[in-house]
Amino acid sequence: MRVALFTDTYVPEVNGVAKTLGRWAAYLESQGVACKVFAPTAEERFAADRSSAERLFSVPFLLYPECKFALPNPIQMKKALRDFDPTIVHVATPFNIGFYGSHYAKKRGIPLVGSYHTHFDQYLSYYKLQWMEPVLMKYMSWFYADCLKVYVPSRSAKDHLTPYGFPEMEIWGRGIAADQFGPGVDRDAALRSFGIDPSSFVALYVGRLAAEKSVDILFEAYRSLPEDERAGIELVVAGDGPLYRELAESIVPGERIKLLGFVEGRRLAELYAASDVFLFPSATETFGNVVLEAMASGTPVVGARAGGVADNVRHGDTGWLCPPRDAAAFAAALSTLRRDAALRERLGAKGLAYAREQSWDLIFQGLLISYRGVVRSSREALLV
Repeated sequence: MRVALFTDTYVPEVNGVAKTLGRWAAYLESQGVACKVFAPTAEERFAADRSSAERLFSVPFLLYPECKFALPNPIQMKKALRDFDPTIVHVATPFNIGFYGSHYAKKRGIPLVGSYHTHFDQYLSYYKLQWMEPVLMKYMSWFYADCLKVYVPSRSAKDHLTPYGFPEMEIWGRGIAADQFGPGVDRDAALRSFGIDPSSFVALYVGRLAAEKSVDILFEAYRSLPEDERAGIELVVAGDGPLYRELAESIVPGERIKLLGFVEGRRLAELYAASDVFLFPSATETFGNVVLEAMASGTPVVGARAGGVADNVRHGDTGWLCPPRDAAAFAAALSTLRRDAALRERLGAKGLAYAREQSWDLIFQGLLISYRGVVRSSREALLV
């Protein structure tokens, strides 16, 4: 089997979709399955990237700059595909590169599968573009219509797409790299390395700083706490995005809010494990990789009762759920967990146990079996 993977975001970009696809390509190669990835040019800061992907000239996409709007070179693409001769095509994003992959597969009768990763329709209201939703979802259902299977990251994503008439959907979950995230850390040293007072109660957010992540609710919840309670809490935000400057300028002198910018690798793992609680108010996630990372670090999660976050967090068991965009509920949860160390310990332990059951190898093994089934069924159909 030879897999051609078409995506508008890919490693070394650091969003959840890119990292998942990068792990998938590496897994395929580890199993002796040839994989050719067609992806956009990497950002300038990743100019030294040496991945084997076929890189295509591109510019950032308006609503989600981590995805690129590519301008594929037909001559480059045709030669690469002719040399590779794929037996299955996987389109991971519904933009130019994905569209080219879909067109190529249909034209040559190659089995086509797709994967759905981002609720772009739910982003629209945050940018005052909700009037575009019917058009966008009509396009999305058209784009995926010829796929023999569409892989979605969670049950809630599948439920969200079902009314739009998507073809057969199969859940392709997400795992955790147990060797990267864990609870063992020198808390004081880790926090001091970020300029954080270890005597503080540390409430952490990790993710893109954008409207659709409801970062405003995070700040509103923190600022609504009584002043004497706020004095003992440090709100730590790790991430970058279009709202970074606005958020930084909103911090008044004396406020215990620290914007760290982009953090990755071992430093991020230490930050997760050293924090007392993880706050994630986003209600637009198809999965929420950072939630699983926090769980794997033994850090109790407070998230929005919506989308993929609610698929992974069982309220009062593996974490705590609040109504979407309810700053008062997030503030109350933060206050409760700060006072109740036993509750924090219980939620953290249950979340850790759940995360440790999410094995990338098992998840990828299931997807590879599904691929093989699609190829086999396609061949059998040709013999009928």
